[in-house]
Amino acid sequence: MFDLAALEIWFVTGSQHLYGPEVLDQVARNSADIVGGLGAAPAIPLRIVQKPVQTNAESIRGLLLAANADPNCAGVIAWMHTFSPAKMWIAGLVALQKPLLHLHTQHNRDLPWGEIDMDFMNLNQAAHGDREFGYIETRLRKARKTVAGHWQDPAVHRAIGTWSRAAAASHDAHGLRIARFGDNMRQVAVTEGDKVEAEARLGFSVNGYGVSELQRRVGGVDDGAVGRLVEEYEDAYDVAPELRAGGDRHASLRDAAAIELALRGFLVEGGFGAFTDTFEDLAGLRQLPGIAVQRLMADGYGFGGEGDWKTAAMVRLMKTMASGLPGGTSFMEDYTYHLDPRNPLVLGAHMLEVCPSIAAGRPRCEIHPLGIGGKDDPVRLVFTAPPGPGVVVGLLDFGTRLRLVANEIDVVEPPEDLPRLPVGRAVWRPRPSLEVAAAAWIMAGGPHHTGFSQAIGIEVIEDFAEIAGIELVAIDADTTTRRLKQELRWSQAYYHLAGSL
Repeated sequence: MFDLAALEIWFVTGSQHLYGPEVLDQVARNSADIVGGLGAAPAIPLRIVQKPVQTNAESIRGLLLAANADPNCAGVIAWMHTFSPAKMWIAGLVALQKPLLHLHTQHNRDLPWGEIDMDFMNLNQAAHGDREFGYIETRLRKARKTVAGHWQDPAVHRAIGTWSRAAAASHDAHGLRIARFGDNMRQVAVTEGDKVEAEARLGFSVNGYGVSELQRRVGGVDDGAVGRLVEEYEDAYDVAPELRAGGDRHASLRDAAAIELALRGFLVEGGFGAFTDTFEDLAGLRQLPGIAVQRLMADGYGFGGEGDWKTAAMVRLMKTMASGLPGGTSFMEDYTYHLDPRNPLVLGAHMLEVCPSIAAGRPRCEIHPLGIGGKDDPVRLVFTAPPGPGVVVGLLDFGTRLRLVANEIDVVEPPEDLPRLPVGRAVWRPRPSLEVAAAAWIMAGGPHHTGFSQAIGIEVIEDFAEIAGIELVAIDADTTTRRLKQELRWSQAYYHLAGSL
């Protein structure tokens, strides 16, 4: 999994020389207090690093250029302790390429009413300085998140922590390599897209490989390594008797283990963080990778079925956002509906490739026919996701722009057992309702593959979209189809004009 603690958020405080060295020393001490407080907040997973107080344009530009160049810097928090004339921030903000959060706070929470004099007023005027800074951010149309409140407030910590996870995902995306075995599932539209635009906008690259490369690696896997991995399966999962040593399907379990070892080796050696495959292009593989894909996702890799590189990227980035949080994240598909008007539900699943990080209990390792693909029966993990809130997210390409569609959901227990559905699955109730959410998703052009998570919410997706400069269509408890139709029209006009704004 991605190590968020390896990344830094630079904390930059603005002031000016007008106040003199004593005031600037106090500004620096107060800034250090805030950095210490934010750094100790459990809700903020990245390291907060204090930078020198900024008082002139040359220093500001140099610092923000250094942020761009630093491989450990995932973003910048800016705070104006005093008044800081905004013209001196122009060159730096124009140059800044890392995510930006504007923290509107002040060192003191309460005013010492009986002691306030003009020295106190000059020192503690973030209400003044942050508005000047906010003007220049808006004037430059600088994408950022604005968080207002006292720096010791847990709500402020949560907002900064959420943004920092989105910033970490953006950092991860720039340099993320996706391996695509085979091409797209034939004649499918939504999984196609412009890989050049995606790399320019989001940072990740998509690299195509013939499945024969994976097949050759499978043939070269050491039998001893296969045996050790099979033992690992038996320790971690409830393995069906026919798959165990001596069972009549044990050879299939060993084939699945060989595929995992070959696939994992390929991804590690190539520095890949996500991958795709398709059941229409399996070449000499004996079975569609099932348990191999599931276990790789559990280790933090992104995945998209049927050549869906956009969903593979989103699953990886959502796993990055969710790092260290309770709850799982997986590749998913809204597969079919339960349209009982008293209890409408979505049954989410896929052919095989659902991540066991979302399992409510110990998964069961089974083998069953797939029915498509023309290969041997594949081995897979079977489980059900636990109840609780979640989100499903789709990334799509409109040719002229990218769009994220996200729906808040509530995962529930299946109303009945599913003894004949041997896949990883989740059952949920979309917000605000199945009828509105399904119609809204289709109106927005949302894809059938998604990233599913019970670890993160929609706010971090919103922050990521802002950082990436792409559209987000959010479907939540307040969504109506009438309002959404208007929002989609407004967004279409905005993104058509945005290039010239």
